[in-house]
This record gives sequence, structure tokens and C-alpha cells, in this order.
Amino acid sequence: MECDVLTLAGLWNSGPQHWQTRWEARHPQLRRVEHRDWNNPARDEWVAELDAAVGASSGAPILVAHSLGCILAAHWAQSGSPLRAAGALLVAPSDVEAASYPIAANGFAPVPMARLPFPSIVVASSDDPFVTRERARAFADAWGARFVEIGVAGHVNADSGFGDWPEGERILLDFCAGLRN
Repeated sequence: MECDVLTLAGLWNSGPQHWQTRWEARHPQLRRVEHRDWNNPARDEWVAELDAAVGASSGAPILVAHSLGCILAAHWAQSGSPLRAAGALLVAPSDVEAASYPIAANGFAPVPMARLPFPSIVVASSDDPFVTRERARAFADAWGARFVEIGVAGHVNADSGFGDWPEGERILLDFCAGLRN
């Protein structure tokens, strides 16, 4: 993979069977944005940690986010940081405004509904317990992102059977190639 990629895991981090972790193992140049507290995320702290990771990149990275990581990317894009991302693959964005979200939103609500200043793709399933298909499409529309629905796929994580997720990796590789052209 020839793109500079930062992975943004969601609440509780992505475990060893999660596609983000597996992709990082296959592509050592993928770097996870680390957070001090994965269990009690605070928006301002997570935005600052993402900003520091982007600043440590050799150029404008592609953000590969899952769940709360997608909402983090949207908040960071609106934070006023002078740093830039080349693009974002936003998978299974959690609706932190929904009653079904498992913890207090800690500043992540409301979800930013402004156009992202970089190309992006939102990938969503039709039965995600943390975001409805309609709400995921609304995020994509507001963010100016291409919307890709992958059918019945739960939260697109290891618990939903998405360990290696080769289809998602192909989406990322095609996205990287498109940004280089």
C-alpha cells in the first residue's frame, strides 16, 4: 500500500480480530492513532491526539476510521487545525446522538454535519445497531462523501464476522489509487 494511512479505532479500540488491526499487521505503514483513554473518550482530547498523529505524518494521510473514529474525523475536520488529510474511509459511523449509543457522548454530539474538506467514502450496513442506514446516508450526504452500503453486516467489526474484510481493503486500495491520479 503506497498511501500514508492513519487508522482511527472507535470506542474501546479495535481488538486483534478486527479488520483495522489485521490490516495494520499486513501493512506495517498503517499507523493507529492512540488515545489515552479508549473507554471514556473525550472529544477535545481525542481531536488533539488525532491532530498530533496527523502532524507526525510525512504528508497528508488518509484516515481509515471505524465507528466513533468516523465522528472523531468529522470533529477534527471542523476543529480549525491547519493540518490536512488526503481523504477518509469512514466505516460504520456511530450515531452518538442516538439513545442506543452505549456511553455518554462526552462532547461528540452533535455529529458535525458540514462538508469534509477532503474526499471521503462512508461504508455502512443495513442493520448496524449503532446507526440506521438512513442516518449513515445523511452523514455521507452532509460530509460530501460517497455512500457505499454493504448490506447486512452489523457494525462491520469482528463480532459481525469482518476479520480480514478483503472487500473493505479493496475499497481502500482503490481510494488510495484514485487520490494519487
